[in-house]
Amino acid sequence: MYIIVVGAGNIGTPLIEIATEGGNEVVVVERDEAKAEAAAATFDCLVLNDDATVKQTLDEAGADRADAIITTTDKDATNIMVCLLAKELDIPDIVSVVHNPEHMSLYRQIGVNTMENPQRLIAEYLYRAVKRPSIVDYMRIGEHAEVFEIRVDEDAPITGMTIQEAAQENLLDGDTLIVAVEREGDDDPVTPRGNTAIGAGDLLTVYSAKGATPEVTDVFGHYEDH
Repeated sequence: MYIIVVGAGNIGTPLIEIATEGGNEVVVVERDEAKAEAAAATFDCLVLNDDATVKQTLDEAGADRADAIITTTDKDATNIMVCLLAKELDIPDIVSVVHNPEHMSLYRQIGVNTMENPQRLIAEYLYRAVKRPSIVDYMRIGEHAEVFEIRVDEDAPITGMTIQEAAQENLLDGDTLIVAVEREGDDDPVTPRGNTAIGAGDLLTVYSAKGATPEVTDVFGHYEDH
């Protein structure tokens, strides 16, 4: 893919690394001279020390053949302007960081794929790591629902039960679904069925419409404050 990355700061820099290591052709546009020089010295990509809110800059970055543009600056106004120009230049895939949730509707009107305030997401992740250390990883879906990974304790109520038995005992309700089971020694995750037994040490991927609340995670043997 041919990808234009706008911004080589805290968000843009790891993105550039991932994109270049993935074998993509990457062009970076960074207004700050020091950041532009650092990116040029570190990554195998073209770096333009210029203003991405100017149409000519995006033209020089190869907008006519770009598959995607990702804008990562710390200012929503800049990101929105870049997205508008990208739309005008018919770049197929436009992605942007959104810092202020109040601006989400504007991005949607433009037709941009968004990632909400990454700093807040990181903060939530760190808080979750302290508040609910039993959860290995998680992803929020909508307002309340979450998909999370959790390891089953030896003394968990669900240990030794099949999924069907756990549902009959009301350990799993209609709002909670185990979607994958990873076991030590197995190369691939198991797609669970009703007769799949849950064992101690299993790493489960769980969908919960209520989120990863203590009431939900207690089932897997992690007893936290309610």
